[in-house]
Amino acid sequence: MKRLLQAAAVTVCALGIGLAGAAAAGPLENLERERALALQTMLDPSLNPAERAEKIQVARLRLVDLERMVIRDQALVGSNSPVVRVAFASYDLTFLVHASTEKQVTLADQWLDQLGLTSNAIMDARAGRRW
Repeated sequence: MKRLLQAAAVTVCALGIGLAGAAAAGPLENLERERALALQTMLDPSLNPAERAEKIQVARLRLVDLERMVIRDQALVGSNSPVVRVAFASYDLTFLVHASTEKQVTLADQWLDQLGLTSNAIMDARAGRRW
């Protein structure tokens, strides 16, 4: 009985620590996770165009809110962590919705442009083996 109680106590502590770590994600981490999900949706070959457009619109609304939260987060202003430095150094990738709205292009076009890819370059590309 004592071992069972000890095992239960250890399990509860482990769950508490795991949940505390999950709850510690800040707005920047949440933004990165949502942006990754949006990009995954854009690249998902199993979606038809209507499904993709619908999912991207939902992701866009979530990203707008998260981007605003990150921009307004005073805790990030004085932070010198590598994640924060990279996030604000690459504004057009971090704040994808704001940047695409400013440039009046789609999320996908903004993302591809920041990676140095254009629609023409992609259409001109050939599938093949590199030697």
